[in-house]
Amino acid sequence: MDLLDRITVDPEICHGKACIRGMRFPVESLLEMLAAGMTEAEILGDHDYLEPQDITAALAWAARLARVNVVTKFAA
Repeated sequence: MDLLDRITVDPEICHGKACIRGMRFPVESLLEMLAAGMTEAEILGDHDYLEPQDITAALAWAARLARVNVVTKFAA
């Protein structure tokens, strides 16, 4: 499974926000936890349905999104 396959977008789940594996757990929330300083172990301990690969996938998704936005913004 490609890491980014763990990120799903469904208009019926969380208003179409990117989520982890079709669950009602937005990637945005996971990234905010990491940005706030939570460790992977803390996040996984608090959310037993998440897997370590979900965190890696969220970071890969954010990196790809940042690259696309930067290229789009400066290409104009």
